[in-house]
Amino acid sequence: MAEAITAGGGEVVALADADALVWADGQDPIALAEVLQQADHIGWVQLPFAGIEKLVHLIDDDRVWTCGKGVYAEPCAEMALSLALAGMRGLGGYARATSWGEPRGVNLRGARVTILGGGGITDALLRLLKPFDCHVTVVRNNLQDMDGADVVVEADRYADCLPGADLVVLALSLTPETEGMISRSELEMMEPHAWIVNVARGGHIVTDDLVWALQNNIIGGAGLDVTDPEPLPVGHPLWALPNCIITPHVGNTPAMGAPLLAARITQNVRLFAAGAALVGQVYPDRGY
Repeated sequence: MAEAITAGGGEVVALADADALVWADGQDPIALAEVLQQADHIGWVQLPFAGIEKLVHLIDDDRVWTCGKGVYAEPCAEMALSLALAGMRGLGGYARATSWGEPRGVNLRGARVTILGGGGITDALLRLLKPFDCHVTVVRNNLQDMDGADVVVEADRYADCLPGADLVVLALSLTPETEGMISRSELEMMEPHAWIVNVARGGHIVTDDLVWALQNNIIGGAGLDVTDPEPLPVGHPLWALPNCIITPHVGNTPAMGAPLLAARITQNVRLFAAGAALVGQVYPDRGY
């Protein structure tokens, strides 16, 4: 981060002399609050992650706030595609098998896909889905066309986009409005063969309801890079379900993310020095 700041023409100085704060820990709101109490003069705060739910209560209108929004979109979209293909083609079951089994799986090619969220991950995923000739519906807060999406729908109609989908991907911010948005009633709307993939936050899905849906074959399966709780405890029912693939929140690893975040910091330091609008701004009224 220090190298990224200097690459952007900035200088790393003591807090008392700083115009901006580049914050490295997205999991410690208490520490950030303590620092900000000593830094009323700070005009801009850069946060490290796209998800800011643990820090959102600190965000105000007194400063410019930016986060990692869009920084990690490409690797997270790649993980979403990986989980979708693995689930729909039955790779989870094959990987667990100890003997030759029966053929299973459905194609992603030509599938009907619903993506909840219209940010950077969705932009990247739409590009990755183009060769598969899918029919893609995107659900987002701000209604606008997206390259690669066949239909774009307002956020309050997300449940209408679950029936008929072969694949449902969660790629949106966790806010009070989206917490628990996939519960038993929404899972019952999905097709019996459909897979749900979550590369956003575990809190979007009611875990007990997902366990019930998977145990009773209400849906085809789930590919989860995030869970609630997280880390998922040893012995949790999700681990044992044959129609569930779990990865430990590695859609973006530290090795992948460090150079991507560094590039964003460098970009924003240059923009801040020029008095220009910064990239990845957080909007307090939206919570992301």
